[in-house]
Amino acid sequence: MTGNTVTVREARAHLADHINRAEEGVPTVITRNGAPVAAVVPISDFEALEEAADVMLARDAEAVLAEGGTTVTMAELLADLFTEQDGETA
Repeated sequence: MTGNTVTVREARAHLADHINRAEEGVPTVITRNGAPVAAVVPISDFEALEEAADVMLARDAEAVLAEGGTTVTMAELLADLFTEQDGETA
């Protein structure tokens, strides 16, 4: 990956510079204790990543549906989720 790597402290001190670099197509990886924890990337890269994730989820959903297993409606799913939450808070 081309770009640069900075600590959280450096990113905070020079955030505008990293945003400007992202606008120019240069990502910045932000590290904490030497480990990467975040990135400032061009918005087009972020949007492409979100789109790719959506496509992958849709393919996974289509594959599950093609298997012909049990399905539930959104209302049933939400009812089950709320029932579980109510049971955990009681």
